[in-house]
This record gives sequence, structure tokens and C-alpha cells, in this order.
Amino acid sequence: MTVVRAKKNLGQHFLKDKNIAQKIVDSLAANDILSVLEIGPGMGVLTQFLIRKPNFQTFVVEIDTESVDFLKQHYPELQERIISDDFLRIDLQKWFQGPFAVIGNFPYNISSQIFFKVLDYRDQIPEVVGMVQKEVAERISAGPGSKTYGILSVLLQAFYRIDYLFTVQEHVFAPPPKVKSAVIRMTRNERQSLNCDEKLFFMVVKQSFNQRRKTLRNSLKTLIKAEELRQNPVFDKRPEQLSVEEFEKLTQLIAHQL
Repeated sequence: MTVVRAKKNLGQHFLKDKNIAQKIVDSLAANDILSVLEIGPGMGVLTQFLIRKPNFQTFVVEIDTESVDFLKQHYPELQERIISDDFLRIDLQKWFQGPFAVIGNFPYNISSQIFFKVLDYRDQIPEVVGMVQKEVAERISAGPGSKTYGILSVLLQAFYRIDYLFTVQEHVFAPPPKVKSAVIRMTRNERQSLNCDEKLFFMVVKQSFNQRRKTLRNSLKTLIKAEELRQNPVFDKRPEQLSVEEFEKLTQLIAHQL
């Protein structure tokens, strides 16, 4: 049986444990969803369980041509649903007109970019189940006041409920990574849009956390009038103390000043 060589430049670590693969796939609710897209299937350790699910069609997107050849050979039932391309570059609306879920053992080196792309398509993606570096999973699921709460936490929690499901040890991969992994589930929340300008919101969140040790008075001083900085107590806070709603109000305040 041919095997695919793990490629360092693609951040590939192939999951070997079928029980964990089954557990990841079973974590996907996929309610009223006709399509599921798996990112980076490799040799199909999740795919083999996904294609057994009768309530949705499985699509896979894979940048590694060696993996694509393997999948075509071993999963002929996928037929035209193997997308040989880079997930970060494809126009997902060419493949999916309606809602679809996303699942995968996400490459560590692009996991943040995957989540930012999910945000771009959030009205089509009601659910994501992904395995990422444990540290990233903790950051995404952290709430205000936590040391790990950051840019991804705020931006993803604005539109998704996050569940940290379980931790995965290093030895179940080939080659084993140097860090632990974790599986999270993201489920679209009720917020249809932000109560502020979205681009400005993203900019305010990023600029606030780029100097996370400083108070907002220091990190946002280029966006706010000096008088407001002096008088408003919100600027005494550090970014990790603000909830999504407080960042919305802060963005509204800044919008009035610009």
C-alpha cells in the first residue's frame, strides 16, 4: 500500500489513531447540512469516517498532489469532490451554494489563516470542527480576563460559540509534532452583524492586542482624541479585559472620532 510522505513545508502530521479520528468526526453535528468540507485530508484518516455518514456529502480540499493521488486511488467514491487546490486561495462559493460545515486536522502553520477565511464565509459555514495546536485551541476558547484571550478569541467569538472538546497527545501522529493538539468545535451564534463598522472593529481589536501589555490609552492613542483618552475609564483597561460587546462599543466611539 502506498503511503504519503509527510512534508514539513506543508505542516503535515498524519493522525494514526482511528479512535481519535472517529471521535473528531462524531463531534460534528452537521444538522440540516448537505455538504461537509474536509481541509487537508492527507491519507484520509478522517475521510474514511466522513464518507460513511449518510446525511451529508463529503468534499475534501488538498494542496499536496501526492495526497490527492492517494485519495483518488483509495476513495473512488469521492469522484469529483476532491478539490486539488489551496484552501486559502479557492473561491468556496464556486463549490458550495448553500451552507456547509468545515472539518479537519488543520496544518499548524496556517490554522489562523483558515479561521480568518471561515470568518469571511461565516454566513455559509454554521459549524467547524478542527484539530489545532493546543495553545491555539486554548486561545480561541478563552474568555475575557484570561491571559490567552486575544485577537482570534474576540474575532471568532463575535460570530461563533467555541467549545474546547478534548486534548490529543503527540504520539498519535506520524511524524509526532513537538506540541500537544486539541479539537475545538465552533457553532455559529445568533449575531448576524456587528453593531459597528466591521473593518474598523477588526482594526481596533488587532491594534489593541498588538501591544497587549499596555493599556488601551497607549495602544489606541493614534485613533482617539486626547480629551477622550483622559476622561473615559475604558482606556485604563488592557485589551484582554474587554468582551466582544465592549469592543463593539469602543469601535463605535472611535468611529465618531474619525
